[in-house]
Parts: sequence; C-alpha cells; structure tokens
Amino acid sequence: MIDLYTWNTPNGRKVSILLEELELPYTVHPIDITKGEQMRPEFLALSPNNKIPAIRDRATGVNLMESGAILIYLAETYGKFLPAARRYEVFEWLMWQMAGFGPMLGQAHHFLKFNPGLSIYAEKRYGEEARRLYGVLDRHLEQRAFIVEDYSIADIACWPWVSRYEWQGIDLRDYPSVRRWYKEIAARPAVQRGYHVPDHANSIPAG
Repeated sequence: MIDLYTWNTPNGRKVSILLEELELPYTVHPIDITKGEQMRPEFLALSPNNKIPAIRDRATGVNLMESGAILIYLAETYGKFLPAARRYEVFEWLMWQMAGFGPMLGQAHHFLKFNPGLSIYAEKRYGEEARRLYGVLDRHLEQRAFIVEDYSIADIACWPWVSRYEWQGIDLRDYPSVRRWYKEIAARPAVQRGYHVPDHANSIPAG
C-alpha cells in the first residue's frame, strides 16, 4: 500500500496516473495547497520543500518527494514504464520535463491565465518559451508514437502539463504530433482515473 499526498496539479497527476497504470493499491491524502496545507509540520516531515506530491511506500519503508524521483522509484520498484534498453533516453526526456517543460509552462499560465496584464514582458517571454518547447516536443513526436518508443514515465511526466494547454495560451492544432499523442494518452482508462485524483476538479480538456 502506498500513501499519496497530492493535489490537482500536473505534478500531482503524474504520480496518480502512474499508480493507476501500475494497478497498485494506494491511499490518497489530499493536500489543499490553496489553504496552505503543504506547510503543515506533518507534511513537511515528508516533503521539506513543501511541495506536492510525496509518497510513503509502506511495503518498502521509502518516503519520497519530487515527482520525477517518485516516477523513477515506482517504475523501477514495480517493473513497468522504464524499459531497460531505453532507460537513459527516458531519463533524458524526464529531465527535459522537470527542468524546462514543466517550470516554463507553469510560468506561462501564471502570467497568461492568472495575472494577465501584470507584466507584458513576462507574458511575452514565457509565452514564447512555451511555444518553443511545444515545438521541440512536436518535432520529436513526428516519427514516434510515444516520447521514447513505448509508453513510459517520460510520457506520464509530460502529459499532465500538456493537459493545461489552454492556460498556457497554446492551440494544440498548431502542434499536430503533440495533439495526436495527447489525445491517445487521454483515452487510456488509467490516465482518466489518475487525472481525477484527489477529486474531479475539471474534465480532461479535449485537445
């Protein structure tokens, strides 16, 4: 049994989607970041950086914060979605997501959706970077069904961030390979279940 501490964000959804794909039993502990619950001492004991998600694996005694580390741990421990022959390619794209795709898209929707007009410079900077990163992914997916040959934690890491394309000022029709990939993954039952953890905050955008 795994304890999952999470909220309705792309980083949180990465882990709940993987847990659903792995068909592992888990208990959800909602951490409402809109109410500051991530600052409670009991959560900080698991996640000193006061960010969701975090997990406790009761079977192994492992506690982890940071979504990328959690994805690697779960894939390695439970033996799926991290192919041995393409391991470093998966890590390559997972790190791309963690270092660029996620943070830059987060900044894009911070300024474009939640603070429009606050900083024209920031809107331009992060909007352009979002479009550049979507272009990188689109070109990569032109010759591939998934990011690294077969469906992997690289896809699981990137997909929830693409699911907020509207917040980022992105029209997926401008990125046909990303749109095809996005819709195919969105149709997976485990993704649909994992998206709605800890609750049904909104429907999956159609793309």
